[in-house]
Amino acid sequence: MQQIKVHMSRSESNNDKKASGRQGGTFRKKSYARGNSPVKKKAEVQPPSDPNVMRLNRYVANSGVCSRRDADIYISAGNITVNGKPITEMGYKVKLTDEVKFDGRLLNPEKKEYVLLNKPKDFVTTPKDEHGRRTVASLVSSASKSKLTVVGKMDKSTTGLLLFTNDGEMTKRLTKPKNGLRKIYHVELNKNLKGEDLLKIKEGISIEDSVVRVDDISFIENAPKREVGIELKSTRNKIVRRIFEELEYEVVKLDRVVYAGLTKKDLPRGHWRHLTEQEVINLGMIK
Repeated sequence: MQQIKVHMSRSESNNDKKASGRQGGTFRKKSYARGNSPVKKKAEVQPPSDPNVMRLNRYVANSGVCSRRDADIYISAGNITVNGKPITEMGYKVKLTDEVKFDGRLLNPEKKEYVLLNKPKDFVTTPKDEHGRRTVASLVSSASKSKLTVVGKMDKSTTGLLLFTNDGEMTKRLTKPKNGLRKIYHVELNKNLKGEDLLKIKEGISIEDSVVRVDDISFIENAPKREVGIELKSTRNKIVRRIFEELEYEVVKLDRVVYAGLTKKDLPRGHWRHLTEQEVINLGMIK
């Protein structure tokens, strides 16, 4: 039997729809020309996030205990409690008013910040000065929204490196370190330092019945003999000035150029910068 070939028209293949308008039919293809495009649905406006609520892992990380990734591990292990109850749920949210503890230790969710200032002359380190003198706090007021406090003290006429932070534990460690804190000063005297006096300082100077020992002292290269560099770890108040006053010298200029491994590199006088992550880690190793 001869095979019959059936040729279907386009209209027949389209579920027997009538031909297009050009062919006299009523079928029309959808047109997306200008003015005929489908109406896009407006994206739903998300309500603003509550600044007093945050994820638990962020809360823990901000407290300085660990990173967010490690916080997730501690949370899943049950090391974190919220208002006395262990929380192991990932993505759990807490309020700033909640009591969050890590292995029984109360956490503070405020992000820790560390700012290094190259202090100019004639600024005092007290937060407020009743005599109207300029304060170092005014120089770093734009560095953070948190309340930063200066670590240690520096007299008005001394210049150089000062550290600010809202990390109370770090402040305690740096203010009274068990093993001392490395500091280097550039000292300018009112007269040339005698060689024998330099040796006396190296061997140790007795001040108020206590011997003050320095780690190193030397003349500044290509500078007059009245300029010296001195390295020490003592935390005694105004100790550098007192060392030279004991030998009847007057300190004309005193500039702290190294503090706990931090330097003034690329930091002009009167300017500040945030510490790098590695610098913060290094400070955290000081006991």
